[in-house]
This record gives sequence, structure tokens and C-alpha cells, in this order.
Amino acid sequence: MINQPNTKSIVCFGEILFDIFPTHKKIGGAPLNVALRLASLGINTQIISCIGADSNGQEVIDYLIPTGISTKTIQINGAHPTGEVLVHLNEKGSATYTINYPAAWDKIKYTQEGETAVIGADVLVFGSLACRDAIAHQSLLNYIALSKFKVFDVNLRAPFYNKELLLELMLEADCIKFNDDELYEIAKFLNSPYHSLEQNIHFIAEKTNTNNICVTKGSHGAVLFTNNQLYYNSGYQVTVADTVGAGDSFLAGLLSVLITENNPQAALNFACALGALVASHEGANPKITRKEIDEFMHPTTS
Repeated sequence: MINQPNTKSIVCFGEILFDIFPTHKKIGGAPLNVALRLASLGINTQIISCIGADSNGQEVIDYLIPTGISTKTIQINGAHPTGEVLVHLNEKGSATYTINYPAAWDKIKYTQEGETAVIGADVLVFGSLACRDAIAHQSLLNYIALSKFKVFDVNLRAPFYNKELLLELMLEADCIKFNDDELYEIAKFLNSPYHSLEQNIHFIAEKTNTNNICVTKGSHGAVLFTNNQLYYNSGYQVTVADTVGAGDSFLAGLLSVLITENNPQAALNFACALGALVASHEGANPKITRKEIDEFMHPTTS
């Protein structure tokens, strides 16, 4: 997928926020979740975002210091609060969200620090939610123009997207990651005549001139299309605590293997295992070691 298999530098762009659960709050936001997981996997990672000049913003900085993620590309906005999202969980642990607007991350600016980070990195990861405000949207487009390899983590959050925005970002991307619901919704947007997942992957790849597409299927695993081949993993069985952040860790796991081994099947297997383990814990960023992932993927029998 990525032509430089020894690359170990990724920049994520977008929202930093707090997921507000009924009884507590946790630091989150898809780009931050991806960045945190990448850093925990040994990838040199930065995030371009914006927080408020408030107690939540200071909590973000304090939280990031021991993770190894630099805070120099995180801006502080005195006019808008650090983002918050109300998380609603159903009886199966699946999450829906109420995302407060405006928040500091809606106002991410184009900066010299961000420019240096993107130019120096081999991968830029971004989603659709960060484009709901014109300021952050334009900043992202400016950073995309500098990036060597662009990964679009679709991550649809109604009502903050439309057909035009999604098509714009897909056309910019070198790799697109969907969940299966997002794939079918966007295929319908694009007037796909097809019904199967594989047919729609090929349809979107051709329509957007994107050579790399990954589709997650919840507990049923994922499909990766790259180098004109399809790779499959049927998933790992876990007891789900909640699904918050599972897709973000999946993407981090996928990229971490692809940029160090360039082995699509190994990357997909690792990503599915990591995503499943995160879903078995509460919240987006539980601590999970490589040893735990390896033992989960290859359990010993006695």
C-alpha cells in the first residue's frame, strides 16, 4: 500500500475532545484515538488539532505528555471550548453521539508547525468530521496538498457531512477506510448499481481513483483492497464492553504494520485483533500491549 515500508512517521489531523458518558468522561476524538494507538505501537506520531484555554484543554496536555505525542502542533483557542461529545450506548454497547458545536477543534488553523509536521511525515490521517467548519476544512485541504500519502478515515457523524464533502475528500485520498454501513451509504450517494460489498469496493476505487480501500464489518472482521487484491479477516470473538474507538485502533493497527512490514494480510489480521480487544474494554483508549495482542491472536492450548 505504501511505497516506503520503513516509514515510521504519521500525522493525524482533527478533533480532540472529551467523550462524556453517563457517569464519567474520557479523552477522545477519532484522530486522537488513532494517534494514541499509533504511539503506543511505537510509531512516531503527531496530531494537528486545537483545544480550548480551559480545564479540559489543560487535561488534554497533561494526558499527552507521557504518551510521547508532541503537543507543539496542538493549538489553543481562547474563544471556543475544548470539544465535548455526549455518548449514548445501547444494550449491545454500540455508541451514538451528540457532538457539541462550535468547539476549539472546529477552528484548527494552518500553521508553520503543522506544515513542518506534514511535510516531514509519510502519512497524513484525517476524517470527515473535522471539516464541518470552514476554518478547519480549509486548513486540512492546505495540509493535504503537502502530504506524501493521505488516509481518509470516513467516520461519518450525522449531520456533519454531505455528498460533495465526502467526494472531495475521497478524491484527495490515497487510502480510504469505511465501516460497512458507511461504504453502502456512500456507494448509494455515488449511484452504485451494485449490492455486494466487494462490488462496491471496486466501484468506489474506480470512481475515486483510490487504490487502497479498507472496510470494517464489526464483529465480522474486515476487508482490505490493495494492489488490486482483496484480503479478508473474519474477526475475533470478544464480549463487547462498548465500540467507542474500536475502529480508530483498528486503523492504527493496520497502518502500523503496513508501514513497517508492508504485509497486507498481516496488517489486516493485527488490526482486527486490536479493534476487537479495544471493543472488549470500556472507552476508546484502554492500555493494550503488543504481548496481549499477540497472545490474543495466537492463544496457546494446554
